[in-house]
Amino acid sequence: MASNEIKNFGIIGWPLGHTLSPKMYLAAFKTAGFPNYNYSTFPVQKGRLLLVVDGIKGLDLRGVNVTIPHKTAIMRHLDAVDADARIIGAVNTVVNDGGMLTGYNTDVTGFLASLAEANFMPEDCNAVILGAGGAARAILWGLCKRKAGYITIGARNAEKAQKLAEEFSQYGNIGGHDWNAEEFKEVLQTADILINTTPLGMYPNVDEMPPVSLELLPEGALVYDVIYNPAKTKFLEKAEELGFPTLNGMTMLLLQGKESFRLFTGEIPDIDIMRRVLKQELKVK
Repeated sequence: MASNEIKNFGIIGWPLGHTLSPKMYLAAFKTAGFPNYNYSTFPVQKGRLLLVVDGIKGLDLRGVNVTIPHKTAIMRHLDAVDADARIIGAVNTVVNDGGMLTGYNTDVTGFLASLAEANFMPEDCNAVILGAGGAARAILWGLCKRKAGYITIGARNAEKAQKLAEEFSQYGNIGGHDWNAEEFKEVLQTADILINTTPLGMYPNVDEMPPVSLELLPEGALVYDVIYNPAKTKFLEKAEELGFPTLNGMTMLLLQGKESFRLFTGEIPDIDIMRRVLKQELKVK
């Protein structure tokens, strides 16, 4: 439904130099008949989050997306949190209804939809997740919802990985390890899918990648990086060189953005417009 009403949206996180969300949402707003809907970036360092949450209300922003490092910390400042976000323990979308802020997690929706587009069925699979932060939590919950056979979390901090595994143990078979440990290397040898949820390799630090031996993966394992800028991280480049099928974070970004757009506006966006904008920005065909 077209509208000339002015409404403001944005994304909060740190850093935000990599984000393509503004261009993606602005194109979708325009196509949907909302020419006066604005979308801005709000770079917010740790320690300033409460000020920004108050600002969402004070400036009457209709909604914001939330990214690293605030997905978990923002929850305590919200008035309500939906069921998925509560289990995940992370929020990536906040909707402001007259000063009442409700948090959602559309990452899990986007992740599962992206697997479906790639024709990967997570049921009964052996999945390995790299990282134990907010993005990892959404991926973990998605795999639990789809009844993955066994899920292993590998992280720089073994204690953090184990704690996350224990937290979700009621939902599936999950283990946590130091990603440099020998037992983690053994797990890689039986993985059906390996998912990087860390920011290692994200623009502008494009030469970084998780310290994982991709050579240990079995033939045909899907290597997934939730990073979308650059479109092909060093992690995915290495996987392709070794002959593994790969998937970047663009489809997940698109499909979680589709759900966030619906929460913001009540409308379903033109996903093809959003995809076209992202491909143009990332210079991919």
